[in-house]
Amino acid sequence: MSDFLNNIRCAKNKIPMRKQILDTIGVMLLGIALGIISKYLDCTASNNLPFIIEYLDVRNFLGRFAIWIFLAVCISVYSVSPARASVNVFLFFAGMVTSYYMYSKFIAGFFPKSYALIWIGFTILSPFLAFICWYSKGNGKVSLIISAGIIAVLFNMTFLYGWIYFDVRSLLEFVVFICGVVVVRRTTVKETIIMTAIGIVLAFVLNIIIPFQFG
Repeated sequence: MSDFLNNIRCAKNKIPMRKQILDTIGVMLLGIALGIISKYLDCTASNNLPFIIEYLDVRNFLGRFAIWIFLAVCISVYSVSPARASVNVFLFFAGMVTSYYMYSKFIAGFFPKSYALIWIGFTILSPFLAFICWYSKGNGKVSLIISAGIIAVLFNMTFLYGWIYFDVRSLLEFVVFICGVVVVRRTTVKETIIMTAIGIVLAFVLNIIIPFQFG
């Protein structure tokens, strides 16, 4: 663990603060843009959208959690430190949620308060979750468990299952799940398989303890 932290400090020192700040601003602007795009698609009639967007059901896909969790994990993992991961992820969600609901209120003409409160609550929690997710790229058992936990969450947001059925929520969610495995993969194929297997077991346990759909 000490070698891991030393490597982190070296990596952080190699990246100028100005570059880190610009990256953070870029992440926030990305969140703002995605919030506007998501709400625009949500407010546009299906027959006015390009066929591929309608066919893949992108509008509803962006209204579910999987893609946003995946983006948050990516931002966390590729940040230079856990503190920077917290800041980046918080500003990403703050930008996305703010632009989404400002578009809803001032352009679409309505404000779904209950949904807004859910996303605001998630935005408040996001820095703490990002801080933890950042450590998934390390070595050792702790990083393995964190990575498996991420896989478990994405699994439950991708697949619908019970005692006698198993299904994929959508093609896009399945792609997100595969990409999630790639992002938090371990150093070897064997370790990645073990991580994924642990994540799937944790997913089933979470589904029993918290039998709610967050898709």
